Amino acid sequence: MRTIWVALHRWLGLATAGFLFIAGATGAVISWDHELDGWLNPTLYQAKTAGEARPSLELARELERARPNLQVTFAPLTVEPGEALLLGVEARPDPSTGKALPLGYNQVALDPATGAIQGQRFWGQPSLSRENLLPFLYKLHYSLTLPFVAGLDVGVLLMGLVGLAWTLDCLVALWISFPKASAWRKSFAFRWRDGGYRLTFDLHRSGGVWLWGLLLTLAVTSVSMNLNAQVVRPIVGLFSDLSPDPFSARTARAPDEPALPRVSREQAVALARAEADRRGWDEPPGGVFYSPAYDLYGVGFYRPGNDHGDGGLGNRWLYFDAASGKPAGALTPGEGTAGDIFLQAQFPLHSGRIIGLPGRVLVSLLGVAVAGLSATGVIIWARKRRSRVERERRMAARPAPLGREQTAAP
Repeated sequence: MRTIWVALHRWLGLATAGFLFIAGATGAVISWDHELDGWLNPTLYQAKTAGEARPSLELARELERARPNLQVTFAPLTVEPGEALLLGVEARPDPSTGKALPLGYNQVALDPATGAIQGQRFWGQPSLSRENLLPFLYKLHYSLTLPFVAGLDVGVLLMGLVGLAWTLDCLVALWISFPKASAWRKSFAFRWRDGGYRLTFDLHRSGGVWLWGLLLTLAVTSVSMNLNAQVVRPIVGLFSDLSPDPFSARTARAPDEPALPRVSREQAVALARAEADRRGWDEPPGGVFYSPAYDLYGVGFYRPGNDHGDGGLGNRWLYFDAASGKPAGALTPGEGTAGDIFLQAQFPLHSGRIIGLPGRVLVSLLGVAVAGLSATGVIIWARKRRSRVERERRMAARPAPLGREQTAAP
C-alpha cells in the first residue's frame, strides 16, 4: 500500500511542481505588492503637488467628462497626504450600439489637488516594465495570465485544480513521511553535515513536515479563492447555511456590453453611510466600486491606509443595485454563520493579513519554501530516475550466464 501512496505523491508532485514553483516565487514577492509597486512607480502613487486634496468623486466626474469613452469603476474616497488618487476605469458603452471598445488601460492616477492626469496603465498586462511588473506578478500568481476561453477564465480554473492536487498531495506526503512509528524523529531531522543528496532529501521531506500545517492552509485557501463557486461554496454549504452572495445571484454581462449605473456614486455612498450608521459601524466609507458586469455598487468601510484590511478578517462592505439603489447584500467580517466566517477567512489566511505585518512576512517566507519544496522534489525524482536508468543499463550490459548445455564438453 505504501508503494501506491509514494507513487501518487511522486506524480502529483511532478504534475504540480512547475505551477507551485511559480506560485511560491511570485507569492513571496506580492506579499509586498503595494510597497514595491509604489517604489517602482512614484508617478502612480505620489502626488506631484502639495495642495489640499479635492473630493475624490468630484475628480472622478471630471475624468469621465474629459474622457467620455470611460467610466470610473473604483475610487478611494480619501487619500493620504502626499499620495496620488489612483482610480480604476473601464470602457463606457457607446450609446448608439451598447458596445464598448477596449481602452488599453484600466487605472488612471490623478493629482488630488489639481485633477491632472499623472499616469495610467493596464493592471495585469503581461509585461516586465516598471509600470506593469507587480500587477503582472500578482496575476501570474493566481492565473498564469492565461486568456479567457469561451468566457471562462482558464488560468484561474487551472490554478484552482493545481490547488486541489496540492491539497491531496499534502495529505499523502504527511502519511508517507512517517514510514515507521519508532523512527519518527528522522522525519523532523536535517543532515546538515552530510550535504548533497541526503540534505536535499531532508529539506524536501523534513521541511515539508515542519511546515505541513501552514502549507495545507495555503493549499486549501488557494482552492477557496480560485474555485469558490465551483467547489468550496457548495461543499461548505453542505455543513452550514451561507448568506447570499450578491454576485452569484446575478448573471454577468458580456465584457463588451457593460452596464451603466442609473444611481450615481454619490448616491451609493450616501445610501451606504446611512445603512452603516443604522448598523452602528464606526469606520468611515473608504472606497466605492462599480461592477459594469453585474450592475452593482460596493462601498467599503475602512480608514485611510487600511484598504487592504490588515488584521482580522478584512473590511466591511455594503452592496447596492446600481439601477434601483436597493440593498443587494453585505460583507460583515466576523459575523454570520460558521460557513460565512470560514469563507471570510480564506483571503486573510492565504495572504497572512489576518495577523497583519507578521503574517505577511510569514507568507513571504512560505512562498520561498513552496518554491524550494517544488524544486527539491524534482531534483530527488531526477536523481532516483537517473540511478534507476544506470542500474538497468549495467544489468543489460552484463553477459548472460551460460547454461549447462553450453558448458558441457563437446
